[in-house]
Amino acid sequence: MTTNGDTYDIVVVGSGGGGLIGAYAAASRGLRTLVLEKTDLVGGTTAYSGAGLWFPGSAPIARAGVDDDVENARKYLRAVVDDSSREALQDAYLEAGAQLIDELEKNAWFQSFVHGPVPDYYPAVPGATLHGRTIFPPPLALAELGDDAGLVRRSIPAERWDKEEGPVVSGGRALIGRALAAFLGTGNGFLCTETALESLVVEDGRVAGVTAMSGGAPVTFLATHGVLLAAGGFERNGELRAKHQPVPLTGEWSNGAPGNTGDALLAGIAAGAATDLLDESWYVPGLIYPDGLPVFHSGTRGGLWVNGAGERFVNESAPYDQVGHTMARLHATTGVSHVPTHWVFGQGQLDRDSFGGSPEQPPGAEWFTSGALKKADTLEELAELIGVPFGALSRTVEQFNGYARTGVDEKFHRGETPWDQIFHHIVPFPAFPEQNYPGKPSPGLPNPLLMPVDTPPFYAATVVLSDIGTKGGLKTDENARVLRPDGQPIEGLYAAGNTAAAMSGRVYPGAGTPIGSSLAFAYRAVLDMASA
Repeated sequence: MTTNGDTYDIVVVGSGGGGLIGAYAAASRGLRTLVLEKTDLVGGTTAYSGAGLWFPGSAPIARAGVDDDVENARKYLRAVVDDSSREALQDAYLEAGAQLIDELEKNAWFQSFVHGPVPDYYPAVPGATLHGRTIFPPPLALAELGDDAGLVRRSIPAERWDKEEGPVVSGGRALIGRALAAFLGTGNGFLCTETALESLVVEDGRVAGVTAMSGGAPVTFLATHGVLLAAGGFERNGELRAKHQPVPLTGEWSNGAPGNTGDALLAGIAAGAATDLLDESWYVPGLIYPDGLPVFHSGTRGGLWVNGAGERFVNESAPYDQVGHTMARLHATTGVSHVPTHWVFGQGQLDRDSFGGSPEQPPGAEWFTSGALKKADTLEELAELIGVPFGALSRTVEQFNGYARTGVDEKFHRGETPWDQIFHHIVPFPAFPEQNYPGKPSPGLPNPLLMPVDTPPFYAATVVLSDIGTKGGLKTDENARVLRPDGQPIEGLYAAGNTAAAMSGRVYPGAGTPIGSSLAFAYRAVLDMASA
């Protein structure tokens, strides 16, 4: 479905979770709404994700029989973010989440979201919960989308390895497919793919539309109510990352969508917007696969990670954002390489968990021929293969094995938090039944997350510093209005998702904060535009 230079009530740039949900909220209110997508597929980084939404107090949590108090969530956010300048954003987020889900669930495409028991990432902070506050969309049969099913093919298996995931999708693709169908089903929704934002149309200080490139030619779309920028961050722009960020990443290792090169950020800046947190990212560890690129790694069941000095430096099972930030900080400040990091384990670990997957699917030959997984008969040989001092590696492994025998990780306390423990215990996720595999039992181990590295042959996988997007962007208020450096809003311009500076500042409070923020503030933006 295409248009050419028309006028709309609202123009949305980006088709990720925030873009499409915001567009649906607008179109369902009778507003003629256009979504522009730079690539040939919709979904952005949301499509790669589990589509968790950290929405305290929302109906799916109550339906699960979980007692969840929004005031406790507010207390928790205040403590972990610890930034008074973001308190209004936090309050807006908490108000919008439950309200948005109530509205979405009235549409048959969204059916019923489900609660997933993912513990909050900072369990010792006041207001944290063991049950978590994360909800997920239900799975989706692609056949329900008809001819539009091909638009939601965005996934790492599909794009990296040309591998389809079957007729039913879950997580991000389910959310995107449902949002796309609901949006187009309003009769007020229009979509242009392969249409890249070039600049904003500004008239008398007000943003009145966008200029984009489509089919090699410029086209202008006007917006009477406003423009919502929800086009992701700048994680794929090496020049911008080098300019603003402390770790020299080119974007090649990012798990952000390939079109996220900061176009919306730059357009907003050109229109006079202030920015914040440009030095930040949603850092995560990335496990290098045989094609030489990483996949976001969310938790470690066994083995240990060592830096370039052969020393362990982190709880390998801690929340991914915390592990990623530790890698970034130590790499930038210690003079010791932490990028790459080496994941060392023995044959016992491979037999039990296939270094984090299922033992029914052990790594194939391509892992070894590509060098993504290295194998040696002795630790000394392995140290030589990965280029770390054998003496240090031997001492590190000996210390770790001692912790494994007692079950207590005296150095980094692995296995002691509720988050750690979900990586070896069955956690029922109704939205992801295929992911309930908990690992084989570990008889004789007092802590199943600490398996001794004492059974040859020995192995090493490579972990690099990846991300699921940059975290800084255009500065916005509680209604997602983009602000000038003097704090005044730019009339007609809104931003959400990773195009905007994060509500959560430099921390990641719980599973689903990034996508939850994208949806919540896109929704707030539309409510503000609709009331104008």
